[in-house]
Amino acid sequence: MIRLFVFDLDGTLVDSLRDLADSANELLSACGGAPLKMDDVGRMVGEGAATLVTRVFAAAGIPKPADALERFLAIYDTRLLNCTRAYEGMAETLAGLAARASLAVLTNKPLIASRRILDGVHLSRFFDTGSVLGGDGPLARKPDPTALRTLCDRVNAEVAEALLVGDSLVDWETARNAGTGICLARYGFGFWQFPQENLNGRERLIDSPRDLLTLV
Repeated sequence: MIRLFVFDLDGTLVDSLRDLADSANELLSACGGAPLKMDDVGRMVGEGAATLVTRVFAAAGIPKPADALERFLAIYDTRLLNCTRAYEGMAETLAGLAARASLAVLTNKPLIASRRILDGVHLSRFFDTGSVLGGDGPLARKPDPTALRTLCDRVNAEVAEALLVGDSLVDWETARNAGTGICLARYGFGFWQFPQENLNGRERLIDSPRDLLTLV
């Protein structure tokens, strides 16, 4: 029985791709680079803002300034909710799951930005303060398993009783490292680059948030 559902944020709970891509392209343009396609930026998301910034500058073929990360975060802070929306059916799904298990969020995005997004898309009511962990806290970022195991400990759930719901290879690796189950959201932009050869048959796969209600 699943006692804890842990959700990734970008590409799983919310579609934030346009705001991430627009922020990256605004920074690239300010540094003399050409904008990247939105889908190309989507394939770079998942391992935190620092990695995303490094990847977009490499893809644009221009030098990354020393303050690139700080500039990206400042730009993105003004765009967090321009286009970002919860995936269709997400609120309904979370309400159904909350009736039978605990819910949490584990993201590599900074915590304050994550909280603002959850508030803005009206999902924060499903997650109490201690159940949302960002990538800028004291615990190592995904795919390190420490934060996921910490979320299990907070609700007294064994790792075998937890399911990580995510859309990327980083999420898959995190669940494997922690010993939890994994559910991959094929609707998320992180799944576009998932290496299919890594699938071992033990994963749950969903094509919409509502699939979770019948899958588990």
